[in-house]
Amino acid sequence: MSRIVVTGMGMITAVGLDKETTFNNILAGKTGVDTISSFDASNYSVQIAAEIKDFDPATVMNKKDIKKADRFIQLGLKAAKEAMSEAGFEKDDYESFGVSCASGIGGLPAIEKNSVIIETRGPRRVSPFFIPSALVNMLAGFVAIEYGLKGPNIGSVTACAAGTHAITDAYKTMKCGMADKMLVVGGEAAISPIGIAGFANMKALSTRNDDPAHASRPFDKDRDGFIMGEGAGALVLEKYEDAVARGAKIYGEIVGVGESGDANHITTPTLDGPFRAMKMAWEMAGKPNIDYVNAHGTSTATNDKNETIAIKQLLADHIPLVSSTKGSTGHCLGAAGAIESVISLMAMDKGILPPTINFVDGGEDCDLDYIPNEPRKVDVKYVMKNSFGFGGTNGVIVFKKV
Repeated sequence: MSRIVVTGMGMITAVGLDKETTFNNILAGKTGVDTISSFDASNYSVQIAAEIKDFDPATVMNKKDIKKADRFIQLGLKAAKEAMSEAGFEKDDYESFGVSCASGIGGLPAIEKNSVIIETRGPRRVSPFFIPSALVNMLAGFVAIEYGLKGPNIGSVTACAAGTHAITDAYKTMKCGMADKMLVVGGEAAISPIGIAGFANMKALSTRNDDPAHASRPFDKDRDGFIMGEGAGALVLEKYEDAVARGAKIYGEIVGVGESGDANHITTPTLDGPFRAMKMAWEMAGKPNIDYVNAHGTSTATNDKNETIAIKQLLADHIPLVSSTKGSTGHCLGAAGAIESVISLMAMDKGILPPTINFVDGGEDCDLDYIPNEPRKVDVKYVMKNSFGFGGTNGVIVFKKV
């Protein structure tokens, strides 16, 4: 069966409107976490988030389409265009080129806005574009239309594991012979009044409102919750032989994927579920020495502890370097797996690993080398990307340097 490789990537986050800017700012230890500016959050218990500033959707869509697409679609299309351009693809009639998209919540702002409209102004004033602007799979729809991608058109809506699952779904689709190429796009833009209020009231978010730059602190003993982020990541997947034949740059090969469910609690993760997903991906890859784990690392007490223990248990013979980049980007929910896979592949390609910023002391629960605060030059061959989501859904990918 064909080997599956990544040949083009794109990214937009709170620390950069493209992948190079994002990656360089992460290496520099910069953060996009700040006081919320998109709405007045002064009465909220959580007043901070990692918002994308200075993004103009008119740079990727015409004005007519902007009205039909909620922000997560706009961000996703921005990342997709960067990935397709880098891979060398323009709009055509691609019957065996598909799209796999991901979002944890999709058009939450559109849902919120139109719910208010129907209550205050009546049902006739609800936008006719409301439904297509909010549906998660419309991210894949907009991207497919933009490039003429007529292959499988699918979407993952698996909370914070969605971006990683979208890559896995694309990989499996290609392995089954249903597509020669797949564009994976994860997008999320849920920084809205109801989004912040919902996560804040379940005590999932950091309340360090007076010190936003240091609020997201994965694996640190003073962590107190995650920071909501927004953004998008995109990857072009194709067969190794096709990439070589056309002289494409290859960022890495997917050699292992793993999925599992906790079957335990809707919001509290277990140790067992993530461990089994990691084990599945690692064994599929041939049990290699993993050099680096780009962790789920949300800055929440239970996740960071469980992920640390799982890594130590599974990879005891060769403990890898570990870092979480959520201190810079915030937690981009369903887009996180796609964004962080782009970061992982760039790190492997450039031979420099991103730091875990704001890390001082993990205490006894988090005692690995998390590459604290400064990037590290390391030649890595195997990278593991972890993503775990509400509902106990877990996804893991192992990338190999080609």
